[in-house]
Amino acid sequence: MMIDVNAIQVPVAAISRHRLMTDGDGVTTLVVLHSCPLRCRWCLNPQTWREGSTYQMMTPMQLYTHVRVDDLYFQATGGGITFGGGEPAIRSLFISQFRNVIPKQWKINIETSLNVPQEHVEQLIPIVDEFVIDIKDMNPQIYKKYTGIDNQRVFENLKFIAAAGVSDKCLIRIPLIPGYNTEEDRDNSMAILCDMGFARFDKFEYKTEINK
Repeated sequence: MMIDVNAIQVPVAAISRHRLMTDGDGVTTLVVLHSCPLRCRWCLNPQTWREGSTYQMMTPMQLYTHVRVDDLYFQATGGGITFGGGEPAIRSLFISQFRNVIPKQWKINIETSLNVPQEHVEQLIPIVDEFVIDIKDMNPQIYKKYTGIDNQRVFENLKFIAAAGVSDKCLIRIPLIPGYNTEEDRDNSMAILCDMGFARFDKFEYKTEINK
């Protein structure tokens, strides 16, 4: 079935250019997409899901026209586009069509919670160069208390990625979340992930009202 690329649109909340080694290799442009299934207590981008937030609807070609100004930077440094949010993984059809209109040398990275239906992950695996996955905490009780929903899909998608043999494309962020988890909880999460076949981790601490 032919897909009308011009009929595919996503809500773009923000575009940030000239990011160096912060959202992937080289120089990247961060494209922040609107909408997220989570309601995290310390969400960094609440404007991506709050009612009344502003965004601009774009097709893959419209987005390419906007970001291609940095083509030279991307190709010279091995950079490209990083999709963040919100939850960009729910926009897998758009991202796959965007891949078709950009130079093949551009990298595509995605910052995701992986709490999405598995068909989105299946569609993204062949076209995404790096998954940056914020798992919050692997403990289901901690996860639900912090995000408002369960993490069954996160487990299922991590297993799917590992079974597909692309765990090396994943950088997994394991945050210390003030008021929600501990260093021991983080160690437990890392142990679970290591057993699943993941080896690249980024341990950090959320900066919140509690620990400013």
